[in-house]
Amino acid sequence: HQNRLHHVETTILQIQGNCEKLSFTTGSLQKDSQQNQKAIEMLFQSLKKLQKEKADQQDMLAVIELKADRAALGRKVNCSQFEANMERLGERMQDLQNQISDQNQQWNTVQQQFSDALEEKLDRQELKAFRRRLDEAWLRNIENLEKRLLGDTGAGIKKQLPVPFTCLSCDRMLTMHVPGP
Repeated sequence: HQNRLHHVETTILQIQGNCEKLSFTTGSLQKDSQQNQKAIEMLFQSLKKLQKEKADQQDMLAVIELKADRAALGRKVNCSQFEANMERLGERMQDLQNQISDQNQQWNTVQQQFSDALEEKLDRQELKAFRRRLDEAWLRNIENLEKRLLGDTGAGIKKQLPVPFTCLSCDRMLTMHVPGP
């Protein structure tokens, strides 16, 4: 039982360590997600602004050439980089889900082992009741033995006759009911 308990404690400590790693990874993923969310919000704001102004494509290209360098605009929002970051985020989220699933399976296994170990043990109340029943049965058996040994003070001993009975003279089988217990 101590080996099992030690094994359960070791497994629980491992699970706690894995949970801490998982928590750190989750925090990192949340930060990345927040940064990506900010970039997406900026894109949506720009889109809303464009939709409000309903700018003509040629006018917009002229304004872009006047106000901003295309390379500078490309550095601010790079679609391929954004897609790559989103893909990495998706992969990290999938890894995280797999880790959580594995942790849940391990936790369920440890929990089942712990429940099985607890069910195998008797609590003190059950042990006291079991001991009381054993003591009572022991005393009853001793009393019955004493009664049998001390109670037979007659000249003969009662002996149970075998059933079915046979006739003494012809040895034929007889069916008789014997009075008593």
